[in-house]
Amino acid sequence: MNLWNPDHLTLLLVLPTALLLGMVHGITPDEHTWPITFSYAVGSYSSRAGRRVGFLFSAAFTLQRAIASELAFLALASFEFATRWQFDVYAVVGLVMAASGLYILHRGHSLHWSAGRHGPSEGPRAAPPYMPLVHGFIAGWGIGAFAVIIYTVLAPTMPSAWVGWVPGLLFGLGTMLMQMLLGSAFGAWMARRRLTAEAREFVARSMSGKTLTGGGLAFMAVAALGLLAPQVVAHIEIVTPIQVHNLHNLGAGFFLAVPALFGVAVWAFWSSRAEAARRFGDSPPHSTDPAGVTS
Repeated sequence: MNLWNPDHLTLLLVLPTALLLGMVHGITPDEHTWPITFSYAVGSYSSRAGRRVGFLFSAAFTLQRAIASELAFLALASFEFATRWQFDVYAVVGLVMAASGLYILHRGHSLHWSAGRHGPSEGPRAAPPYMPLVHGFIAGWGIGAFAVIIYTVLAPTMPSAWVGWVPGLLFGLGTMLMQMLLGSAFGAWMARRRLTAEAREFVARSMSGKTLTGGGLAFMAVAALGLLAPQVVAHIEIVTPIQVHNLHNLGAGFFLAVPALFGVAVWAFWSSRAEAARRFGDSPPHSTDPAGVTS
């Protein structure tokens, strides 16, 4: 089974290939998954709640991939491969990320996402529970190497339109498994911060809101650059010897998912931690920094 360049597959090989590709997609850095799962999961500050975030996000993602797989079988999805489509998706994802982050931080009250709560409170609030679903469905329309394989190789192999959606579904389920594990890990990381319960809730929500806002602005900036100067974005690429999709050609998406997100997240943690210290006093003795080093 060749996950790098699958071709001429029998029906019995198409199905496990789709599932395994989804698992690789879910665990490797990807701008369509990691930034969003991380941003919501850290706000949950528990392993169980983080796992739930990963499930909700990837459940909607799975639905989208199943729909797109069926469209690909019917040869109706070619519009997705237009040069500017990826950047249109970036713009929408970035807008929703930033709006969600501002909501958590009590900015932009005119959005009225929570009935009866229009004024500021003492601290950041929880994100609406349905937002990972919204994000998952939108992000799924992004195009990358995995999507191309699903739409152009695996879906057309299916015997009829009645099952054209199956490769997308299995790909989404593979992604779901890995995203639930990652969401659980992100939530557990926040739960292990040596903070009082009140301070931990504040830091988690504040970090989530700031990461979503900063990440959303980064997505919109790359979208604007891609739409206005696509030749510039096309030259942002580092090729590695690793023949694993998302790790071989490191383009704008990789830098959104890893360096940009990591930088925003580090700033969000430390600024939120400092604000929590001012509000609630310092953390208990032997506090732990983000790298896990005990002081």
